[in-house]
Amino acid sequence: MAKMKTKYKTYYFLGVGGIGMSALARYFKKKGAKVAGYDRNRSELCAQLEAEGIEIHYEDNTEKIPTYAHDVKNTLVVYTPAIPKEHGERKWLEEKGYKMMKRAEVLGLITRNQKGLCVAGTHGKTTTTNMIANIMSRTRKGCSAFLGGISNNFGTNLLISDKSDKVVIEADEFDRSFLNLRPWIAVITSADADHLDIYGTEEEYRNAFSEFSSLVQTYGALIVKRGVKVKIKQKKGVRVYSYGGAVGLVKNKPDFYAEYVRKTKQGEIVFNFVSPRGVIRRVPLGVPVLINVEDAVAACAVAQLCGARDEEIRLGIGTFRGTHRRFERHGDFLIDDYAHHPEEIAATLDSVRYLYPKKKICCVFQPHLYSRTRDLADGFGKALSKADDVLLLPIYPAREEPIEGVSSEMLLGKIGHDKKVVVEKNNLIKELDNHDFDILLTLGAGDIDFMIPELKTYLEERNKKK
Repeated sequence: MAKMKTKYKTYYFLGVGGIGMSALARYFKKKGAKVAGYDRNRSELCAQLEAEGIEIHYEDNTEKIPTYAHDVKNTLVVYTPAIPKEHGERKWLEEKGYKMMKRAEVLGLITRNQKGLCVAGTHGKTTTTNMIANIMSRTRKGCSAFLGGISNNFGTNLLISDKSDKVVIEADEFDRSFLNLRPWIAVITSADADHLDIYGTEEEYRNAFSEFSSLVQTYGALIVKRGVKVKIKQKKGVRVYSYGGAVGLVKNKPDFYAEYVRKTKQGEIVFNFVSPRGVIRRVPLGVPVLINVEDAVAACAVAQLCGARDEEIRLGIGTFRGTHRRFERHGDFLIDDYAHHPEEIAATLDSVRYLYPKKKICCVFQPHLYSRTRDLADGFGKALSKADDVLLLPIYPAREEPIEGVSSEMLLGKIGHDKKVVVEKNNLIKELDNHDFDILLTLGAGDIDFMIPELKTYLEERNKKK
């Protein structure tokens, strides 16, 4: 992977513990630069960065900034839009005259001279990106990758190949970040309204995806899921393809799709991958989850357009072990997923029901952001109604202040059955004693995953008593 042309010796990250920020921090550390950063909380990911030699502090205090980062001319400050303008360190760094760039701008520079394989979408992008990386890593030259989740195959969110000119990128639409990229191959998995606190309207949100579609390099390719409501801006010389999951008996099939999807007696999901180049038969889904089929089709399409051979594609999908917090199993009774949008929640619950058709499913959901809860409340209610039992935690605010009238209690009334309750996180274990279920599903993009070890122990003990 070509080096980024830069004069900076030190990189200081505001919000270093974010999944995208941490990948950049790791990248510059591997390139030999000094790297340090600030984050609000010491997450497991922050602990990993510290173990890799990256200095991090957790207090908004300019005195905590390492002295080697005081060299204004030789230090680049990388920040995430989640860091507010009034943040003390951010204001101080700006006043001192540091060069400051958003994460997406830096990623755009790094990948400008590479063949970027960029995956965008409201949902599906993290799994698809990781699948592409897993397939491409099986090819002769491999690939580099900036992933939007910790790969269970690689144990990291960063891959670097000195042989390959291909770099896999999760293209984040938050704050229009993905408009800094110049993809060689771009994928759009979905464009369901989200981040309306940034975009204002659903139309503006989709307009950003339309703009993203125009950024594909000449002689590159754009792969869009069939049915996505985005007006494609096709540049001259760019090939445009459609894809879908199991499309059934429709007459006008997409360019890439799955057929003969079936669950084996061993619980494995297998499908045939159909493309303009023919059929790859019996592709095994390494993580046998129904929603992963269409993500796998998109990943297979990208890999095939990059020249991957049939056996490399089959092996890459078959050995895929998933991504941290994406339909991640913890023992026999607990599944954790990052889903925080109604469409994601509905798809996840449908997949759980497909795997466990006769089991009672209890869903613990932690809403993420007041604005998202307000804007998509009806959708959340409809999606959560698919569960047999629902426990709602208080809204995780992240970067937001409370909005009057918006709460988990408000959301409770949108769920179409009576088996539902709002519970504080510290009372969750006790409350679960009052509920009859076989499978516990935890959902949300906040900090609900911190409870996984405790919930796993509780469920093991609970099931011993049955």
